[in-house]
Order: sequence, then C-alpha cells, then structure tokens
Amino acid sequence: MKTTVSERGQITIPKGIRDRLGIRPGQVLEFSADEGRLVATKSARRDPVDAVYGILGREGSTDDVISALRGEPDSL
Repeated sequence: MKTTVSERGQITIPKGIRDRLGIRPGQVLEFSADEGRLVATKSARRDPVDAVYGILGREGSTDDVISALRGEPDSL
C-alpha cells in the first residue's frame, strides 16, 4: 500500500492497516528510523490513576486517611 506525504508532512495510514493493527482515532504513535525505514509503533497508554499514584506521599493506610478526613461519627 502506498500513501503520499502532504505539504505539511502528514500521511494517511491506509484503512486496512489501521483495522489490522487496531489503530483508532486518538491513538499515539511513536516514530523511529531504522536503516532507512520509517517505523511507527503504537505507544502504550498510561493509566491516569497509575500516573498520579503515590504523588501525595501520605503515611498510613487508606482506612486511616478516610477516617481522618471524615472525623468521628456523630452520636445518636
């Protein structure tokens, strides 16, 4: 399959290749050059929760943190 590079340096990945490789809109691709070839690799998506896990650096368990935030229960 062939495609043409636009004036802005853009290309269209043929639909058959996109379908076969599971490339969807918004997919991030990493490009590299290997012995005169252009190689595109799907970038592994990073889970947003994993990206911020441990950023607060709090001590204690989750239960301890929740208890501290909620405070003591009201008595009836």
